[in-house]
Amino acid sequence: MTDATEPVFESPKDDREVIVELTDVHAGYLPGVNILNGANLVARQGELIGIIGPNGAGKSTLLKSIFGMVHVRSGEITVKGESIVGLKADKLVKRGVAFVPQTNNVFPSLTIAENLQMGLYQNPKIYAERLEFVTGIFAELGKRLNQRAGGLSGGERQMVAMSRALMMDPSVLLLDEPSAGLSPVRQDDAFIRVSDINKAGVTTIMVEQNARRCLQICDRGYVLDQGRDAYEGTGRDLLNDPKVIGLYLGTLGQEDAA
Repeated sequence: MTDATEPVFESPKDDREVIVELTDVHAGYLPGVNILNGANLVARQGELIGIIGPNGAGKSTLLKSIFGMVHVRSGEITVKGESIVGLKADKLVKRGVAFVPQTNNVFPSLTIAENLQMGLYQNPKIYAERLEFVTGIFAELGKRLNQRAGGLSGGERQMVAMSRALMMDPSVLLLDEPSAGLSPVRQDDAFIRVSDINKAGVTTIMVEQNARRCLQICDRGYVLDQGRDAYEGTGRDLLNDPKVIGLYLGTLGQEDAA
């Protein structure tokens, strides 16, 4: 007799390798004061993850917790399944974690080429190979390698900072406010470059104040509020979520969702 039971359809699982995972992370700068209060995040191979939320929500603290710059009091942070809690920056770079801070992210007295070489201090032998990769994304830098970084515009410095972070062929790139302080035109250019980096195969986690633009380009987004992930979903879903629009995107989000 034919089984009349109807098949159960499940949504397809994402079988890509988990590159970064945060589980119930509590972290802060001062003793007894947490900025993160149970934050969770998953970034899989090749994903572009956006992190948005109000000022003081813990967005930058989350990135700094991954990069060992903030004391993690409880919870777990793993890269490719191995704990990285408590590791210093040099060890994290060896584990494939790259971080681009919002400010003071280049060596202004050094040339562009020297800045890129600084990104490879642990493995200088692969300079030519990695230079070809980063100038494939930032072609204009390849023509100006001997120019001092101190003479560059804010947007150009951001390109140098991202390029230097990419020199060690990281598993994950952490970007803290890549559009901060840039003109509207340069902001658009910064988001295009982030998207280009991700399309080249680099798993990327980006914190952004420009929530609308961030959600437009990311695969998935997390909304942080008071140190917790209040909402999580695809960029498109969050852009059109009435609660997210009302609480975090304001009139810009309402216009885009209309």
